[in-house]
Amino acid sequence: MYSAIIDSMCKDKLVNHAFDLYSEMIAKKLSPDVVTYSTLINGFCIVGRLKEAIHLFNKMISENINHNIYTFNTLVDAFCKEGKVKEAKNVFAIMIRKGVKPDIVTYNSLMDGYCLVKEINKANGIFNTMAQMGVVPDVQCYNIMINGFCKIKMVDEAMNLFNEMLCRKIIPDTITYSSLIDGLCKSGRISYASELVDEMYDRGQPPNIITYCSILDALCKNHHVDKAIALLTKIKDMGIQPNMCTYNILIDGLCKGGRLNDAQKVFEDLLVKGYNLDVYTYTAMIHGFCNDGLLDEALAILSKMKDNSCIPNAATYEIIIRSLFDKDENDKAEKLLREMISRGLL
Repeated sequence: MYSAIIDSMCKDKLVNHAFDLYSEMIAKKLSPDVVTYSTLINGFCIVGRLKEAIHLFNKMISENINHNIYTFNTLVDAFCKEGKVKEAKNVFAIMIRKGVKPDIVTYNSLMDGYCLVKEINKANGIFNTMAQMGVVPDVQCYNIMINGFCKIKMVDEAMNLFNEMLCRKIIPDTITYSSLIDGLCKSGRISYASELVDEMYDRGQPPNIITYCSILDALCKNHHVDKAIALLTKIKDMGIQPNMCTYNILIDGLCKGGRLNDAQKVFEDLLVKGYNLDVYTYTAMIHGFCNDGLLDEALAILSKMKDNSCIPNAATYEIIIRSLFDKDENDKAEKLLREMISRGLL
Protein backbone atom coordinates (compact mmCIF):
# COMPACT_ATOMS: atom_id res chain seq x y z
CA MET A 1 0.00 0.00 0.00
CA TYR A 2 2.74 2.47 1.04
CA SER A 3 4.93 1.57 -1.95
CA ALA A 4 2.09 2.24 -4.42
CA ILE A 5 1.37 5.69 -2.92
CA ILE A 6 5.10 6.55 -2.74
CA ASP A 7 5.43 5.54 -6.41
CA SER A 8 2.49 7.73 -7.41
CA MET A 9 3.90 10.71 -5.48
CA CYS A 10 7.36 10.29 -7.02
CA LYS A 11 5.88 10.20 -10.52
CA ASP A 12 4.22 13.54 -9.72
CA LYS A 13 7.59 14.82 -8.40
CA LEU A 14 6.15 15.15 -4.88
CA VAL A 15 9.34 13.65 -3.48
CA ASN A 16 9.19 15.36 -0.07
CA HIS A 17 5.69 13.95 0.54
CA ALA A 18 6.88 10.54 -0.63
CA PHE A 19 9.83 10.69 1.79
CA ASP A 20 7.47 11.68 4.63
CA LEU A 21 5.46 8.50 3.95
CA TYR A 22 8.68 6.47 3.96
CA SER A 23 9.58 8.04 7.34
CA GLU A 24 6.09 7.14 8.58
CA MET A 25 6.73 3.53 7.57
CA ILE A 26 9.98 3.47 9.56
CA ALA A 27 8.21 5.03 12.59
CA LYS A 28 5.52 2.31 12.43
CA LYS A 29 8.25 -0.37 12.32
CA LEU A 30 7.22 -1.32 8.76
CA SER A 31 10.20 -2.48 6.69
CA PRO A 32 10.51 -0.78 3.28
CA ASP A 33 11.43 -3.30 0.57
CA VAL A 34 13.52 -2.99 -2.59
CA VAL A 35 10.53 -1.57 -4.50
CA THR A 36 9.99 1.23 -1.93
CA TYR A 37 13.67 2.18 -1.93
CA SER A 38 14.05 1.97 -5.71
CA THR A 39 10.96 4.14 -6.21
CA LEU A 40 12.22 6.80 -3.79
CA ILE A 41 15.74 6.73 -5.25
CA ASN A 42 14.26 7.22 -8.72
CA GLY A 43 12.09 10.07 -7.41
CA PHE A 44 15.10 11.90 -5.96
CA CYS A 45 17.06 11.33 -9.19
CA ILE A 46 14.22 12.76 -11.32
CA VAL A 47 14.31 16.04 -9.37
CA GLY A 48 18.13 16.15 -9.40
CA ARG A 49 18.63 15.46 -5.68
CA LEU A 50 21.35 12.85 -6.09
CA LYS A 51 22.77 13.30 -2.58
CA GLU A 52 19.50 12.08 -1.03
CA ALA A 53 19.28 9.28 -3.61
CA ILE A 54 22.77 8.04 -2.66
CA HIS A 55 21.90 8.30 1.05
CA LEU A 56 18.93 5.96 0.52
CA PHE A 57 21.05 3.67 -1.63
CA ASN A 58 23.65 3.38 1.17
CA LYS A 59 20.84 2.72 3.68
CA MET A 60 19.69 -0.17 1.48
CA ILE A 61 23.20 -1.63 1.56
CA SER A 62 23.53 -1.21 5.35
CA GLU A 63 20.16 -2.95 5.87
CA ASN A 64 21.12 -5.83 3.53
CA ILE A 65 18.16 -5.21 1.23
CA ASN A 66 18.83 -6.92 -2.08
CA HIS A 67 19.28 -4.36 -4.84
CA ASN A 68 17.82 -5.04 -8.23
CA ILE A 69 19.05 -3.97 -11.67
CA TYR A 70 16.50 -1.12 -11.70
CA THR A 71 18.02 0.52 -8.58
CA PHE A 72 21.53 0.46 -10.03
CA ASN A 73 20.44 1.63 -13.49
CA THR A 74 18.53 4.56 -11.99
CA LEU A 75 21.64 5.84 -10.19
CA VAL A 76 24.06 5.17 -13.06
CA ASP A 77 21.78 7.04 -15.46
CA ALA A 78 21.24 9.98 -13.08
CA PHE A 79 24.98 10.48 -12.54
CA CYS A 80 25.72 10.15 -16.26
CA LYS A 81 23.08 12.72 -17.21
CA GLU A 82 24.85 15.23 -14.93
CA GLY A 83 28.24 14.35 -16.45
CA LYS A 84 29.39 12.70 -13.19
CA VAL A 85 30.75 9.61 -14.90
CA LYS A 86 33.27 8.81 -12.13
CA GLU A 87 30.40 8.48 -9.63
CA ALA A 88 28.43 6.40 -12.13
CA LYS A 89 31.41 4.06 -12.49
CA ASN A 90 31.57 3.71 -8.69
CA VAL A 91 27.92 2.58 -8.67
CA PHE A 92 28.73 0.25 -11.58
CA ALA A 93 31.61 -1.27 -9.55
CA ILE A 94 29.30 -1.90 -6.54
CA MET A 95 26.84 -3.49 -8.95
CA ILE A 96 29.47 -5.96 -10.17
CA ARG A 97 30.62 -6.73 -6.58
CA LYS A 98 27.01 -7.47 -5.59
CA GLY A 99 26.70 -9.93 -8.46
CA VAL A 100 24.10 -7.88 -10.36
CA LYS A 101 24.75 -8.31 -14.08
CA PRO A 102 24.68 -5.03 -16.05
CA ASP A 103 22.20 -4.96 -18.92
CA ILE A 104 21.89 -2.90 -22.09
CA VAL A 105 20.33 0.00 -20.13
CA THR A 106 23.38 0.19 -17.82
CA TYR A 107 25.83 0.21 -20.71
CA ASN A 108 23.82 2.76 -22.70
CA SER A 109 23.77 5.15 -19.72
CA LEU A 110 27.55 4.85 -19.28
CA MET A 111 28.24 5.38 -22.99
CA ASP A 112 25.92 8.38 -23.00
CA GLY A 113 27.69 9.80 -19.94
CA TYR A 114 31.14 9.50 -21.51
CA CYS A 115 29.87 11.04 -24.75
CA LEU A 116 28.40 13.94 -22.77
CA VAL A 117 31.83 14.76 -21.31
CA LYS A 118 33.44 14.15 -24.73
CA GLU A 119 35.41 11.09 -23.61
CA ILE A 120 34.50 9.16 -26.73
CA ASN A 121 37.33 6.60 -26.38
CA LYS A 122 35.99 5.52 -22.98
CA ALA A 123 32.47 5.33 -24.43
CA ASN A 124 33.84 3.17 -27.23
CA GLY A 125 35.55 0.99 -24.61
CA ILE A 126 32.18 0.43 -22.90
CA PHE A 127 30.62 -0.36 -26.31
CA ASN A 128 33.24 -3.05 -26.95
CA THR A 129 33.09 -4.42 -23.38
CA MET A 130 29.33 -4.80 -23.68
CA ALA A 131 29.69 -7.07 -26.72
CA GLN A 132 32.38 -9.14 -24.94
CA MET A 133 30.00 -9.58 -21.97
CA GLY A 134 27.40 -11.06 -24.30
CA VAL A 135 25.07 -8.04 -24.34
CA VAL A 136 23.99 -7.51 -27.95
CA PRO A 137 24.02 -3.83 -29.00
CA ASP A 138 20.70 -2.43 -30.23
CA VAL A 139 19.83 0.63 -32.31
CA GLN A 140 19.98 2.89 -29.22
CA CYS A 141 23.58 1.78 -28.47
CA TYR A 142 24.63 2.66 -31.99
CA ASN A 143 22.72 5.96 -31.85
CA ILE A 144 24.57 7.02 -28.69
CA MET A 145 27.97 6.23 -30.21
CA ILE A 146 27.18 7.72 -33.65
CA ASN A 147 25.90 10.93 -32.03
CA GLY A 148 28.97 11.01 -29.74
CA PHE A 149 31.38 10.72 -32.67
CA CYS A 150 29.46 13.30 -34.72
CA LYS A 151 29.42 15.83 -31.86
CA ILE A 152 33.26 15.90 -31.86
CA LYS A 153 33.43 15.84 -35.70
CA MET A 154 34.70 12.25 -35.95
CA VAL A 155 32.22 11.64 -38.75
CA ASP A 156 34.19 8.88 -40.50
CA GLU A 157 34.13 6.82 -37.29
CA ALA A 158 30.38 7.45 -37.05
CA MET A 159 29.96 6.29 -40.67
CA ASN A 160 31.91 3.10 -39.86
CA LEU A 161 29.48 2.33 -37.03
CA PHE A 162 26.55 3.10 -39.32
CA ASN A 163 27.85 0.60 -41.89
CA GLU A 164 28.44 -1.94 -39.09
CA MET A 165 24.77 -1.54 -38.10
CA LEU A 166 23.67 -2.34 -41.63
CA CYS A 167 25.95 -5.40 -41.75
CA ARG A 168 24.42 -6.63 -38.48
CA LYS A 169 20.90 -6.09 -39.89
CA ILE A 170 20.17 -3.47 -37.20
CA ILE A 171 17.76 -1.01 -38.81
CA PRO A 172 18.80 2.67 -38.37
CA ASP A 173 15.99 4.94 -37.17
CA THR A 174 15.32 8.67 -37.59
CA ILE A 175 17.67 9.46 -34.66
CA THR A 176 20.53 7.53 -36.31
CA TYR A 177 20.11 9.36 -39.59
CA SER A 178 19.56 12.77 -37.99
CA SER A 179 22.78 12.46 -35.93
CA LEU A 180 24.78 11.42 -39.00
CA ILE A 181 23.28 14.12 -41.18
CA ASP A 182 24.05 16.76 -38.54
CA GLY A 183 27.64 15.52 -38.30
CA LEU A 184 28.09 15.52 -42.08
CA CYS A 185 26.59 19.01 -42.38
CA LYS A 186 28.84 20.43 -39.68
CA SER A 187 31.88 18.96 -41.44
CA GLY A 188 30.83 20.59 -44.73
CA ARG A 189 29.67 17.40 -46.48
CA ILE A 190 26.21 18.71 -47.39
CA SER A 191 25.75 16.70 -50.62
CA TYR A 192 26.41 13.43 -48.74
CA ALA A 193 23.95 14.54 -46.03
CA SER A 194 21.32 15.15 -48.74
CA GLU A 195 21.91 11.64 -50.11
CA LEU A 196 21.19 10.25 -46.63
CA VAL A 197 17.91 12.20 -46.55
CA ASP A 198 16.89 10.43 -49.78
CA GLU A 199 17.96 7.11 -48.24
CA MET A 200 15.72 7.80 -45.24
CA TYR A 201 12.68 7.98 -47.51
CA ASP A 202 13.76 4.80 -49.32
CA ARG A 203 14.06 2.97 -45.99
CA GLY A 204 10.71 4.20 -44.68
CA GLN A 205 12.30 6.48 -42.04
CA PRO A 206 11.05 9.91 -43.14
CA PRO A 207 13.14 12.89 -41.92
CA ASN A 208 11.65 15.20 -39.31
CA ILE A 209 12.16 18.93 -38.81
CA ILE A 210 15.29 18.29 -36.68
CA THR A 211 16.88 16.46 -39.63
CA TYR A 212 16.06 19.29 -42.00
CA CYS A 213 17.27 21.97 -39.57
CA SER A 214 20.79 20.50 -39.84
CA ILE A 215 20.75 20.88 -43.63
CA LEU A 216 19.19 24.37 -43.50
CA ASP A 217 21.87 25.47 -41.03
CA ALA A 218 24.67 24.09 -43.22
CA LEU A 219 23.25 25.80 -46.34
CA CYS A 220 22.99 29.15 -44.54
CA LYS A 221 26.48 28.89 -43.04
CA ASN A 222 27.87 28.13 -46.51
CA HIS A 223 26.11 31.21 -47.98
CA HIS A 224 23.47 29.20 -49.91
CA VAL A 225 20.53 31.12 -48.43
CA ASP A 226 18.38 30.83 -51.59
CA LYS A 227 18.77 27.05 -51.48
CA ALA A 228 17.79 27.13 -47.79
CA ILE A 229 14.64 29.15 -48.61
CA ALA A 230 13.76 26.71 -51.44
CA LEU A 231 14.25 23.76 -49.05
CA LEU A 232 12.07 25.40 -46.39
CA THR A 233 9.30 25.85 -48.97
CA LYS A 234 9.64 22.17 -49.95
CA ILE A 235 9.50 21.11 -46.27
CA LYS A 236 6.26 23.07 -45.75
CA ASP A 237 4.76 21.58 -48.93
CA MET A 238 5.49 18.10 -47.54
CA GLY A 239 3.44 18.97 -44.45
CA ILE A 240 6.44 19.20 -42.09
CA GLN A 241 5.86 22.08 -39.70
CA PRO A 242 8.91 24.37 -39.14
CA ASN A 243 9.73 25.18 -35.51
CA MET A 244 11.42 28.22 -33.93
CA CYS A 245 14.84 26.65 -34.50
CA THR A 246 14.08 26.53 -38.25
CA TYR A 247 13.15 30.19 -38.39
CA ASN A 248 16.11 31.21 -36.21
CA ILE A 249 18.47 29.49 -38.67
CA LEU A 250 16.82 31.28 -41.61
CA ILE A 251 16.78 34.74 -39.96
CA ASP A 252 20.42 34.38 -38.90
CA GLY A 253 21.38 33.19 -42.39
CA LEU A 254 19.57 36.10 -44.08
CA CYS A 255 21.18 38.65 -41.72
CA LYS A 256 24.67 37.26 -42.24
CA GLY A 257 24.06 37.03 -45.97
CA GLY A 258 23.38 40.78 -46.15
CA ARG A 259 19.63 40.36 -46.65
CA LEU A 260 18.42 42.25 -43.61
CA ASN A 261 15.13 43.33 -45.21
CA ASP A 262 14.21 39.70 -45.96
CA ALA A 263 15.14 38.71 -42.40
CA GLN A 264 12.96 41.52 -41.07
CA LYS A 265 10.00 40.33 -43.17
CA VAL A 266 10.31 36.80 -41.73
CA PHE A 267 10.69 38.25 -38.20
CA GLU A 268 7.62 40.51 -38.52
CA ASP A 269 5.59 37.68 -40.09
CA LEU A 270 6.34 35.45 -37.08
CA LEU A 271 5.22 38.21 -34.70
CA VAL A 272 1.97 38.73 -36.64
CA LYS A 273 1.29 34.98 -36.61
CA GLY A 274 1.70 34.90 -32.82
CA TYR A 275 4.86 32.82 -32.58
CA ASN A 276 6.67 32.95 -29.23
CA LEU A 277 9.99 34.29 -30.42
CA ASP A 278 12.93 33.24 -28.27
CA VAL A 279 16.18 34.96 -27.27
CA TYR A 280 17.98 33.55 -30.34
CA THR A 281 15.44 35.10 -32.77
CA TYR A 282 15.74 38.56 -31.23
CA THR A 283 19.53 38.30 -30.91
CA ALA A 284 19.90 37.33 -34.60
CA MET A 285 17.88 40.41 -35.63
CA ILE A 286 19.82 42.70 -33.25
CA HIS A 287 23.07 41.33 -34.69
CA GLY A 288 21.81 41.97 -38.22
CA PHE A 289 20.90 45.59 -37.47
CA CYS A 290 24.19 46.20 -35.61
CA ASN A 291 26.21 44.82 -38.53
CA ASP A 292 24.44 47.32 -40.83
CA GLY A 293 25.07 50.17 -38.37
CA LEU A 294 21.33 50.54 -37.65
CA LEU A 295 21.66 50.93 -33.91
CA ASP A 296 18.30 52.66 -33.30
CA GLU A 297 16.57 49.69 -34.94
CA ALA A 298 18.66 47.27 -32.85
CA LEU A 299 17.68 49.14 -29.65
CA ALA A 300 14.02 49.06 -30.74
CA ILE A 301 14.23 45.25 -31.11
CA LEU A 302 15.83 45.03 -27.65
CA SER A 303 12.95 47.08 -26.23
CA LYS A 304 10.37 44.91 -28.07
CA MET A 305 12.10 41.82 -26.72
CA LYS A 306 11.70 43.02 -23.12
CA ASP A 307 8.08 44.05 -23.76
CA ASN A 308 7.37 40.49 -24.93
CA SER A 309 8.87 39.06 -21.69
CA CYS A 310 11.87 37.57 -23.50
CA ILE A 311 14.97 38.04 -21.32
CA PRO A 312 18.14 39.07 -23.22
CA ASN A 313 21.17 36.85 -22.61
CA ALA A 314 24.86 37.76 -22.39
CA ALA A 315 25.32 37.43 -26.18
CA THR A 316 22.43 39.86 -26.86
CA TYR A 317 23.97 42.53 -24.62
CA GLU A 318 27.54 41.99 -25.85
CA ILE A 319 26.56 42.46 -29.51
CA ILE A 320 24.70 45.70 -28.97
CA ILE A 321 27.10 47.15 -26.34
CA ARG A 322 30.12 46.53 -28.58
CA SER A 323 28.34 48.21 -31.52
CA LEU A 324 27.37 51.22 -29.40
CA PHE A 325 30.96 51.70 -28.19
CA ASP A 326 32.21 51.38 -31.79
CA LYS A 327 29.88 54.25 -32.75
CA ASP A 328 30.94 56.35 -29.73
CA GLU A 329 27.46 55.99 -28.22
CA ASN A 330 29.16 55.59 -24.86
CA ASP A 331 26.29 56.70 -22.59
CA LYS A 332 23.87 54.19 -24.14
CA ALA A 333 26.52 51.46 -24.05
CA GLU A 334 27.32 52.09 -20.37
CA LYS A 335 23.63 52.10 -19.46
CA LEU A 336 23.21 48.65 -21.05
CA LEU A 337 26.43 47.48 -19.41
CA ARG A 338 25.03 48.41 -15.99
CA GLU A 339 21.78 46.65 -16.87
CA MET A 340 23.75 43.56 -17.90
CA ILE A 341 25.64 43.56 -14.57
CA SER A 342 22.42 44.02 -12.59
CA ARG A 343 20.99 40.92 -14.34
CA GLY A 344 24.05 38.93 -13.29
CA LEU A 345 25.22 38.39 -16.86
CA LEU A 346 28.73 39.73 -16.34
